[in-house]
Amino acid sequence: MGKRIIAISKHRNMAKTGKTISTLLLGAAIGVAVGYILATDKEKRTEDLGKIKGRFNDLKDKLAKKAEDLEHDIYHS
Repeated sequence: MGKRIIAISKHRNMAKTGKTISTLLLGAAIGVAVGYILATDKEKRTEDLGKIKGRFNDLKDKLAKKAEDLEHDIYHS
């Protein structure tokens, strides 16, 4: 019983650590975004945003294709 309590305690501590790291990374990402907005002019932001949207759409298409391929492999193997 004592080992189980220790295992549960370790699991809770790991979960708390994961949440802390996630929160720190999210805060850093928000800080970078705010710094970028304050440091660049509107034209540059618009241009960069267009590039980011293009890359995101490309990534989204690739992931959709991979999901379709995986689904095909699962159901037609």
